[in-house]
Amino acid sequence: MPRLVMKFGGTSVADLDRIRNAAMKVRREVERGFDVAVVVPAMAGKTNELVGWVDRTAQFYDAREYDAVVASGENVTAGLMALTLQEMGVPARSWQGWQVPMLTNSSHGAARIMEIDTTRLVQKFGEGLHAVIAGFQGVSPEGRITTLGRGGSDTSAVAFAAALGAERCDIYTDVDGVYTTDPRITKKARKLAKISYEEMLELASLGAKVLQTRSVELAMRYKVRLQVLSSFDDLPGTLVCDEEEVLESRVVSGIAHSRDEAKLTVLGVPDRPGIAAAIFGPLASGGVNVDMIVQNIGADGRTDMTFSCPVDEVPRAVKALEETRDAGEVNYLRLDIDENVSKVSIVGIGMRSQAGVAHRMFEALAADGVNIKVITTSEIKVSVLIDRKYLELAVQALHDAFGLDKAS
Repeated sequence: MPRLVMKFGGTSVADLDRIRNAAMKVRREVERGFDVAVVVPAMAGKTNELVGWVDRTAQFYDAREYDAVVASGENVTAGLMALTLQEMGVPARSWQGWQVPMLTNSSHGAARIMEIDTTRLVQKFGEGLHAVIAGFQGVSPEGRITTLGRGGSDTSAVAFAAALGAERCDIYTDVDGVYTTDPRITKKARKLAKISYEEMLELASLGAKVLQTRSVELAMRYKVRLQVLSSFDDLPGTLVCDEEEVLESRVVSGIAHSRDEAKLTVLGVPDRPGIAAAIFGPLASGGVNVDMIVQNIGADGRTDMTFSCPVDEVPRAVKALEETRDAGEVNYLRLDIDENVSKVSIVGIGMRSQAGVAHRMFEALAADGVNIKVITTSEIKVSVLIDRKYLELAVQALHDAFGLDKAS
């Protein structure tokens, strides 16, 4: 029988009524003839509660015990979902990560999947049993429970779809698909029927919250067809698939934004080989997620280096840079910080073959008086850093400029 992986978000299983609603969707796919593996997270809010308990118990906690506590949320949901399906007449059994097993490395709290042994799952499918799997968790080589980090249930679901050779991986959430931009910013946002892996990966990494970045990376690597659907409405969703399957031919497919960014400029940096490594090495070691980077033309033996990072990482960035200067490794003159910027990006596979896309973007922003502070590009995206107060205006202007409210 064909196999299907169904993953539900935390809000989709937030209480017993919602678990029952999700179970009805599972039963429908079972009735259509699929062997179904359901991947579930903790009920909404439970992971934060468990993390809070750990933090209040031990300031400097053992990461192995952290995982043991935090992973318990998924176990509860899996058991309740299996019981609900059984009550509906669907033969189902819950599985924890170690029971499958999903084998990971030993990086507790941020484990990476190494292998999934599906032998027992496939055997149970043959016996007519459907699987309810606790997402987010696996087992280390030492036999300890591990967790995959935030959004790990999405990653689990895609990994199981790849390992099982599933026809598709359906991700049920509180939105009904992937939109051209955030519908909360512009009512003209339009749901996409299909989007390529590369476009979805860029959108996810640039601030779109629909899918977790690691899950899209995994889907692209193993060619797992992803479908984003609403848990609460029976509406068509968005299929994330190979570029060849995407019928809509657009230069720009979507606009992403990241509201809480900061721009840091290191002024008067010695202009010499290796200076970039001397700056960004300590930032990486300090856990600063550097994004956009621009180096100015040098003069009089010095230059300026500008980069962006999440605004909540600014204290770590400042500490790393000051320590580097105090150690005499980078003798810069001054550090300027702007914590009131946002990033806006246009994304589309059509950029590969279309000239003038960046000019069109800049022209649209200029027409609305939006000043650009930093620009970066890749093959299928252009990102700009702007004053935060212009974020909504910029998104709306770009959405109109590229005609994203109109179907192809």
